[in-house]
Amino acid sequence: MTALEQQLAELITMSPAQLRSLWRDTYRCPAPDIAPDLMRRGIANRLQERLHGKLPNATKREIGRLRKRVERTGKAGHMHAISLKTGTRLVRSWTGKSYHVLVCDDGFEFEGRHYESLSHIAREITGAHWSGPRFFGLKKRGGYQPRSASNG
Repeated sequence: MTALEQQLAELITMSPAQLRSLWRDTYRCPAPDIAPDLMRRGIANRLQERLHGKLPNATKREIGRLRKRVERTGKAGHMHAISLKTGTRLVRSWTGKSYHVLVCDDGFEFEGRHYESLSHIAREITGAHWSGPRFFGLKKRGGYQPRSASNG
């Protein structure tokens, strides 16, 4: 059993007073007025973060999106989400000029400024409302697709 596993196992047997004391040592502030089970979870989370690191911002955003989707639809599965790795550079040519966007952990960087969505950047470039993923070629347009001569 690792040291972390031992600490997590000990949390289960601790009294509320012991948990409040450990909370104070772990978070450097008094424990909030919450149930012992929530204190255990909070302490366990902090101990794991210290060993493994915090969740990346992109993961936190995805969890937030999934939470909202569950609240709205009752389902958490991906709905054609586009996943881009941090450091990816998107390039789009528009009216003879080339535009470069850098994918960051917490959004996008374009011309030295931070943006939360590709759609905002597409609007900045074109002056019109665009789907950012579609503008940058990450998503095909849905709906009507004209048939080519070979189709029919």
